[in-house]
Amino acid sequence: MYPEPAARESRLARFILLLLAGLVPTAFGAALPDAARGAEPREVALKADLVVVEKVQRTLYLLRGGEILRSYRIALGRNPVGPKTREGDSRTPEGVYRLDWRNPESRFYRSIHISYPNETDRRRAAERNVPPGGDIMIHGQPPGSPASPAAQIPWDWTDGCIAVTNDEIDEIWALVDNGTPIEIRP
Repeated sequence: MYPEPAARESRLARFILLLLAGLVPTAFGAALPDAARGAEPREVALKADLVVVEKVQRTLYLLRGGEILRSYRIALGRNPVGPKTREGDSRTPEGVYRLDWRNPESRFYRSIHISYPNETDRRRAAERNVPPGGDIMIHGQPPGSPASPAAQIPWDWTDGCIAVTNDEIDEIWALVDNGTPIEIRP
C-alpha cells in the first residue's frame, strides 16, 4: 500500500532537496559523496532504516533518518517498465514492502526477500484472475560470474528481482535488518 499523500509529498520534497544538494545521481551524472557511491564500507554502527529503489535510475539507496548511507547501480526484471501485475511478467514490483527474510544459500549469491505480493497486489491479481507471483529478492550475481563490480551483468536480466554485485549484496546484507521497509518507485 502506498503511503498517504502527505507522507509521499514529504518524501518527494526530501528527495528533491537531496537532488538539488547533489546527493542523488541524475541522468547528468551528478557527483555523489563517497558514502553514497558505495565506496569501501567504513565502520558503520548505523544500519539503514529505509531502502529506496528508483527503477528508472536503476539505483538502490540505503537511507538512515532521510540521509543516504549508500547507493548501488542495479539490474531489474527483463520487462522493467510498470509494476508487476502477475507471475511470469518479468517485472519488478512497485510499491511499499518489507525486507522480511534472507537466504545465504540462494541460487544467486545471497538474497534478501521482498514481501511482494502485498494485499493490494493480491487483490489486483485476483481481479484479473491471475497469480500475483512472488519470490522477489535483492540478490547478487549468478554462479560463475566474475567477482569484480565492473563485471555486473549490464542489462536488466532478472525475472523481477533487483540484482547487485556480490560485494554489494554483502554490504547490503550487513547494513539492512529484516523488517526494514523498502519503497520501489517507477
